[in-house]
Amino acid sequence: MRELSGKVAFVSGGAGGIGLAMAEAFGREGMAVMLADVEAGALEAALADLRSKQIRAEGVLCDVASRDQVRAAALETIARFGKVHLVCNNAGVAVGGPVGQVAPRDWDWVVDVNLMGAVHGTEVFVPLMESHGEGGHFVNTASIAGMVGFAGAEPYCATKFAVVAMSEGWAAQLAGRNIGVSILCPGFVKTRIHESRRNRPPAYGPDLAPPRAPDAPPSPVLSGIPTGPVAARVVEAVKDGELYVFTHPEFKAVTQARFEAILAAFDKAAASPAINGLPPRADPGLDALR
Repeated sequence: MRELSGKVAFVSGGAGGIGLAMAEAFGREGMAVMLADVEAGALEAALADLRSKQIRAEGVLCDVASRDQVRAAALETIARFGKVHLVCNNAGVAVGGPVGQVAPRDWDWVVDVNLMGAVHGTEVFVPLMESHGEGGHFVNTASIAGMVGFAGAEPYCATKFAVVAMSEGWAAQLAGRNIGVSILCPGFVKTRIHESRRNRPPAYGPDLAPPRAPDAPPSPVLSGIPTGPVAARVVEAVKDGELYVFTHPEFKAVTQARFEAILAAFDKAAASPAINGLPPRADPGLDALR
């Protein structure tokens, strides 16, 4: 998607943070944007901000955990703009804690939003993109936590690893349909994701998380990079058709260390008496997994 002007973008979690920054960045490229979010007040403020910058923008309330709500938001987008060319599956929440102390319904919530939200956004919009025959692109917001696991953030990491894996598969499936996929894997960005619980729906039951201790260190999110450069990096990636989109080069070393440990584990398997006595097998490559 090198030419963005005149096309339409749908951005979930679009009323703030990275979502709003992406909406502005794509709007400045001449795209019309539909913001989807669960916060009505923030959504109205975001729309006013974009419109003051001469960006054509509309909004729709949408909880991405609900396939029906995503479908309704997609139909509203078509009703307003006629087509959709770019979908940013960006809505997300952060949940974590000591092992055994994350409430079961918190696991449900983070999976429903981060993992199933990406599923709903992709499966609902693919046929709509295909229907107009002009191609399209998905930007799925994962995290560096989708590349490297971090202690105490297992629910978040699990869902972000899933977004990476699903996006890799979707990229292979959709390449022949003129639809690209990019996986956004930022490090710490100055957003409100550390305040995710402000949007935790009552349907998940009482919030059992302990209150933040007064002497607790500030969230590293607060010292993260601004959202604007992240959005600008995403625009670059969409135009260039990049699959993996990183914004924090300083995380290369820890990611490389994880990959090297994985490769070393394959070497251990090759030297294992339990394995190396098996008959020779051809290397199937990734094609066998698709």
